[in-house]
Amino acid sequence: MISRVESAAATRRALVDAAAELLDEGGPSAVTLREVGARAGVSRGAPYKHFADKESLLSAVAIEAWERNIAGQRALRADAALAPVDRLRAALTALIAVGRQQPHLFQQMFTIPSGDPAAVARVAQRSQDEFLAMVAAVVGERDARRYGALLLAGAHGVTAMEVSGHLSTDKWRVTAEELVTHLVELVATTAPAAEPAT
Repeated sequence: MISRVESAAATRRALVDAAAELLDEGGPSAVTLREVGARAGVSRGAPYKHFADKESLLSAVAIEAWERNIAGQRALRADAALAPVDRLRAALTALIAVGRQQPHLFQQMFTIPSGDPAAVARVAQRSQDEFLAMVAAVVGERDARRYGALLLAGAHGVTAMEVSGHLSTDKWRVTAEELVTHLVELVATTAPAAEPAT
């Protein structure tokens, strides 16, 4: 027999999944609590028992996206077969893939929500900390923040150009992946060498 807590957790899960689907299909304007409830197959009032409003629900979607990003970064950091620069490249390429495949979700991740800005900021900060650890393995602790910000800003810009159609290979003769590779190589060769671990 399913407990009340398990039932509530399952309903919340269905609501977040439905909101994520609607966001992918039509952007934030397609996400309404009524439509989310209908998509999740729950009563009309069920979404209001779990989320104060649409913004809180969208915050939950963004938080889950950041959590997946963190899990991916941790897996990369644990992969001893990858060189530090390859981990950086893979982390940035994964972020671009979100923008390419789920542009509305990507935008939601980088938008300060009114629903629960502190919770989204905390999980985004954890993701940035994981990324900084990868950067530090290439450039050292002292320069990790400067180069980490440069790499993330570059990947974000590359993603925006591609999603908007302005990164045409006819015009620029380069792909998003090639730009990321070039950016990582520039940082790796320009930055002072990372101090060996003690």
